[in-house]
Amino acid sequence: MTFANVGTLGALPGKRDELVAILSRRNDELKASGCLLYEVGVNESAPDTVFVVEIWDSAEDHQSSLSLESVQAAITEARPILSGVMDGFRFDVVGSPLRS
Repeated sequence: MTFANVGTLGALPGKRDELVAILSRRNDELKASGCLLYEVGVNESAPDTVFVVEIWDSAEDHQSSLSLESVQAAITEARPILSGVMDGFRFDVVGSPLRS
C-alpha cells in the first residue's frame, strides 16, 4: 500500500512561477526517501495556486522526508512567497487499474 498527499499551495500574487521553480527543483533525496511521484502543476483559472501530487511508499516516509536538509531548505525558501492559503487531502492508496 502506498500513501498519497495531494494539495494546493497559495502563492502571493505574481509569485506562482517562483514557487513552482522551488517545488520542481530536482531533488534525488526524495526518491531515496521513498517518494514514488512528486508532480507540480498550475491551472490558469487559479493564477496564484500551485497544485502538488505526491505518492510515497508510506506515510512514515513522507513524514521523515520533512526533516531532510534539502526539503527544509526548500520550505525556508518558499515560505516568504506563500499566501497561507492551503488545502488538500491525504489517503492510503488501495488500488489502481494501472498495476496489479
